[in-house]
Amino acid sequence: MARRRLPTGSRSRTCVVSPPQRIWGVSVQLYAARSRASWGIGDLADLRLLGEWAAGRGARVLLVNPLDAVAPVTPRENSPYKPTSRRFLDPVYLAVHEVPGAREVDLGDLDDQVARLNEHRHIDRDRVWALKQQALRRIWERTDVRDDPALAAFRAERSPAVEQFAAYVLGVAGHGEDASAWPADLQSPQAVGVAELAATDGAAFHVWQQYCLDLQLRAAGAAIPLLRDLPVGFDPVGFDAWTWRDLLATDVTIGAPPDKLGPQGQDWELPAFVPWKLADAGFAPLTETLDAAMRHAAGLRIDHILGLFRLFWIPPGGTPADGAYVRQPTGALFDIVGRASQRNRTWVVGEDLGTVEEGVRPTLLERNVLRYQVLWFDEAEPLNWTPESLASIATHDVATVAGLWHGRDLALQREVGLEPDDDWNWSVRDRVAARAGITGDADLWTAAVELHRSVARSASRVVVAQVDDLVGTQERPNVPGTKRDQRPDNWSLALPVLLDDLPDHALANEITSVMAAERP
Repeated sequence: MARRRLPTGSRSRTCVVSPPQRIWGVSVQLYAARSRASWGIGDLADLRLLGEWAAGRGARVLLVNPLDAVAPVTPRENSPYKPTSRRFLDPVYLAVHEVPGAREVDLGDLDDQVARLNEHRHIDRDRVWALKQQALRRIWERTDVRDDPALAAFRAERSPAVEQFAAYVLGVAGHGEDASAWPADLQSPQAVGVAELAATDGAAFHVWQQYCLDLQLRAAGAAIPLLRDLPVGFDPVGFDAWTWRDLLATDVTIGAPPDKLGPQGQDWELPAFVPWKLADAGFAPLTETLDAAMRHAAGLRIDHILGLFRLFWIPPGGTPADGAYVRQPTGALFDIVGRASQRNRTWVVGEDLGTVEEGVRPTLLERNVLRYQVLWFDEAEPLNWTPESLASIATHDVATVAGLWHGRDLALQREVGLEPDDDWNWSVRDRVAARAGITGDADLWTAAVELHRSVARSASRVVVAQVDDLVGTQERPNVPGTKRDQRPDNWSLALPVLLDDLPDHALANEITSVMAAERP
């Protein structure tokens, strides 16, 4: 049956309405959520396991970090917010034991190496990647998985982009990460040499991995509705940049200007589309990206949705102090988001934290996009928060409850060479304590439970609890402004509790009971 054509009026340009009930859910950094079956990193089978547990506790959504592919090189990129492509998934998240054909191949000689990957909380992505690729290659070569009709259907559905992506992976292996330095016959996805690479068995192997990822993501989404996360940009020498090089501003990066919280500003080292070139291309890159990001998702969180209004450009060789805001075609961009939302039946959340100019939040409301409200930052009483919002206590870039409450996060910042704002930390603790009806010297257990109760009672349509807080994790996932040598654990620290043990974890059970009671 042909897809029903949407009406051409304004309703086709607004997003589908988010859940009409006040629901709650869980948010997770998947790489950190390991089980006993994990190969050193949380995978898509772990996402399903977490979703089944959360749904059993009454949760109705699971927010997961970006799962997009990063550059196929070592050392592996740790940040999920700097993908090589926002259209394809990272094979590091594959649950090897659940891919088609895995039961037909003996992988027992890898058991000792796999077991050692879970012995430490720091995640060794390079080792995980190497072992998983070794196992997947063995399955590919020793079984008939390549003859699966469903694989052929997937390839046809995602063609030609999935074949170009597979060719890109081979191109990186043969010629290095920067595609601009590749031979002339590989300079664009439409080049003759790319088509030849895409026709090889090596490329078919990488297409198959994307197919396996798609199967496992769909299974996770069947366990609980998923809220996926779309990064604001992509690696400047990655697959998406290679695909759309002619639409990008040469050597310009995007970021944030210097402000009170970040006196040096921020350079995210991500490229910028030239607005008029993107418009001349019919916004095809955004359309394709959104359709991929909404796949198997009930909702989509758009990181830095302020970028649909204006983006802070940093000139070549410059610093954030040299940058300037560049206006975007806001109406047209929101039209594209709305149509993708309607087409995929996916509701949308816009991360609107930071310096928010006038007119942003009325536009989000008009377009049926939920805004973001975070207890650490929002000084309003949660009962008075905007109903059309997603709320949480914290985010991946700030302190967890355990980190903030007794000053552990302040100590962590000093350990990595930063100068934290002690007064801000304690003022936040005292403010949120008063909102929750406790004092700042309350014990950590009481604080964790009552802060979640406070947020659960908010007016927000959707509330999520971080798994980090459910299990009392002291360390935040990421410390902005630090490099890998300053804090190697950024985006690389596993939770201190295995998913298998969540059903018996007293704090996780009490917090989720509170959430379920407040949002039945």
